[in-house]
Amino acid sequence: MSLVTRNGTPMDAPVAPPKVVRQRRARPGLLGLAVLLIALGGLGAAFAVTSVRATGSYLAVARPVEVGRQLSAADLVAVQVSGGQGLAPVPARRLDEVVGLRAAVSLTPGTLLTRAQLTDDPLLGPGQQQIALGLEPSQVPARRLHPGDKVLLVSTPDANAEGPARSGGTRFEATVIDTATPENDDVVVYLALAVRDVPAVVVLAADDRIALVLTEAA
Repeated sequence: MSLVTRNGTPMDAPVAPPKVVRQRRARPGLLGLAVLLIALGGLGAAFAVTSVRATGSYLAVARPVEVGRQLSAADLVAVQVSGGQGLAPVPARRLDEVVGLRAAVSLTPGTLLTRAQLTDDPLLGPGQQQIALGLEPSQVPARRLHPGDKVLLVSTPDANAEGPARSGGTRFEATVIDTATPENDDVVVYLALAVRDVPAVVVLAADDRIALVLTEAA
């Protein structure tokens, strides 16, 4: 090979050897990682599409609801939820079906409502009757009693009796159904009581010889 200069004189030029380009071998580990990332990306996209499709309107608790209290429409609010797999919340369209049911557990505001949290069973169990006790605020063992609270009714001594008839201390187990506060500031406590205990408790209450003890909060 020759090279021509400006004055036309040919000159011999060195011939450059061809360059050999080495091909990189693909690592099997990197290929496997790439395939795995592509597969995970596809699964993530499928999950996102499924979640969007599962978005719906469900019922959530709007304010505290004690055990045993009946639900009203004001206790609930409709919310939009995306996904929610495994929660089984109550759809908002079934509001009329749950209003009037009782809370089987304490319901906390901001939580989704599920059918398992509700019951249509009455608070009165087999062999029980409901009675009402009118008490002064100082005779109530808690600032507020809630449906489902377990209480103990204890007879107090009879100041007008003598001998064994004077002693008290007889105990009766009961469950709070509801409470009310009339205008005279007395507290009316509605209780579920065993049928066999009703006559004795009524007599003691008429003589103002009943003390109420809270044994288990709902």
